Amino acid sequence: MPERHYRLCLLPGDGIGPEVIAAAVGVLEAAAQRFGFAIQTAAYPVGGAGLQAAGDPLPPATLEAALAADAVLLGAVGAPEFDCEPPARKPETGLLRLRQALGAFANLRPIRHVPGVGSVPLKDELAAGVDFIIVRELTGGIYFGRPRGFDPDRRAGFNTMRYEIAEIERVARVAFALAASRRGKLASVDKANVLETSQLWRETVNRLAGEYAGVALEHLYIDNAAMQILLRPRDFDVIVTGNLFGDILSDEAAVLAGSLGLLPSASLGGPVGLYEPVHGSAPALAGQDVANPIGAILSSAMLLRHSCREPQAAAAIEQAVDRALAEGLRTRDLGAPAIGCRALAAAVAARL
Repeated sequence: MPERHYRLCLLPGDGIGPEVIAAAVGVLEAAAQRFGFAIQTAAYPVGGAGLQAAGDPLPPATLEAALAADAVLLGAVGAPEFDCEPPARKPETGLLRLRQALGAFANLRPIRHVPGVGSVPLKDELAAGVDFIIVRELTGGIYFGRPRGFDPDRRAGFNTMRYEIAEIERVARVAFALAASRRGKLASVDKANVLETSQLWRETVNRLAGEYAGVALEHLYIDNAAMQILLRPRDFDVIVTGNLFGDILSDEAAVLAGSLGLLPSASLGGPVGLYEPVHGSAPALAGQDVANPIGAILSSAMLLRHSCREPQAAAAIEQAVDRALAEGLRTRDLGAPAIGCRALAAAVAARL
């Protein structure tokens, strides 16, 4: 067995999740063979699959396996048959619990425009050359704040947005360090003109800026940031923001890439990294071999770079994806003529 050996916990999830994870694993195996390391994979249920298997969107055995792995590769969660479940049993709650249990407080979402791929509703001169990363705080803010719920007669619902200085500091340091390794520009997004949590956010980011002299910092309100990402997307290098704002901005920015199916993500900060494509479970497409595997494949490249410290293999996967797309290979979300999920994944593996 090769000296470098990595244990990967696979969480295929729901809808198209199992298909894109299978595609990504095939590419990982090809990369392992080329670069002389080994991967050991084991799959566990999560989300709706967890509810069906064990009555829990994050079964204890799944969590135990995730915490024991070198990295976790997840497909997607959610399906219409679970929409009426109470909050604690919703598939998405299992994902939130997993992120929190892994201590994955920093979500990295690269946004890169690939010319001629997908549908980008911006002029070419605006979209060409777009290459930035959104760093989203992932385990705090309004998604986790207490109290939350409904009043007794359910005539009102309430959620609490809360951030502590330590939560802001740790994700801001990730973003500053990332910007320092790239083009040296960091945009911090908040709503400091209205929200106390954002005022604390801005104060904390400004204080840390003195430790990163080579990084130029700008602040944007969330509403202005949403506009500027479309007006001047090439000006951005790294964007850091809170959980709710990051969720919205990263999905908006996906339009710059051409399709949600192209986008990967890494959730870092704890001892085990969590990697997943940005797209959802798309249950209407499940089982038809039409899903786009690129987001999952690029997530596996991020897994190799950040958790396995295999940067050459990660770069080779990214280059193989670029070559396949440059040669006109497409799933149907990227335009015609289209090939299937398995065929596109095989084409990427072959170009390794």
